[in-house]
Amino acid sequence: MATIFIDGQAGTTGIEIATRLRGHSNLKLLHIADEQRKDPAIREQMFQQADVAILCLPDDAAIAAYALAKGHCRILDASSAHRVDPDWAYGLPELTANNREAIADAEQVSNPGCYPQGFILSVLPLIEAGLLDAATPLRCSAVSGYSGGGRQMIESFRDFTPEQADTFNTQAYGLTQSHKHLPEMQRYSGTNVAPIFMPTVANYYKGMVTSIALFASELNDATPAEVQATLAQRYADERFIHVAPVNAPEHLVNGYLNPTACNGTNNLELMVFGDAQRIVINARYDNLGKGAAGAAIQNLNIMLGLQEELGL
Repeated sequence: MATIFIDGQAGTTGIEIATRLRGHSNLKLLHIADEQRKDPAIREQMFQQADVAILCLPDDAAIAAYALAKGHCRILDASSAHRVDPDWAYGLPELTANNREAIADAEQVSNPGCYPQGFILSVLPLIEAGLLDAATPLRCSAVSGYSGGGRQMIESFRDFTPEQADTFNTQAYGLTQSHKHLPEMQRYSGTNVAPIFMPTVANYYKGMVTSIALFASELNDATPAEVQATLAQRYADERFIHVAPVNAPEHLVNGYLNPTACNGTNNLELMVFGDAQRIVINARYDNLGKGAAGAAIQNLNIMLGLQEELGL
């Protein structure tokens, strides 16, 4: 039985991981008292006892935690601090045919970001198949529930008066194109340039959709059916990636695509909409599931040589 320590157990992702791991019979979860959570000496003791430490911390704190944990245990970092570091395995199992092996062998794995997963899994197969040129400038819009912003954002949304909730119902951000996910999105999607990224946070707790809009002329005049077939073939053997039929009629409710339909799962649904001239690729998933905690547990299982779906 493997021993796991979550450093940052009181944060949104840490709580979600701990909750999901309670039903995981192959693991023992270490607990640290609330008053000791920031004590470096106590935390280092936890790292010494753990087989794997999961870092659920802000970037600067994760870097400091890595310095404490290194050499004591294997590390799975849920922050964005190490996602483009070549010394870390990138924890997106579905990225390439060999990425599971890289995760399984790694001493340190960086959990992927929530928004980047939908973008990368939508774009990379099209570049690999020759439908999309890596030099084509891309645009990605996205919407997420407010849990993606962590504890402070959760508290601010939950403290809104009815009038404030109506006023701040949906808010765009990252408008200066300096979002911290951009280097990750570019590096692992196969594109030559970072995309224009337009994220939005909305007044619901969790669930997200990323959307990539393309003209058929940017896809070698491929049809929506050809794009869908490329994605379906690429992910045919993936347990958690589901590619819907063209225009995804079964996923729309009165013509609307609800971002919360995958909540509570580790599933990511890919959908291709459009006509002969314009194509939109949507990825729908739980930003605290496949986008964070679910992805962490999936990576943890791979690191420990366990069945990938355990705890999910």
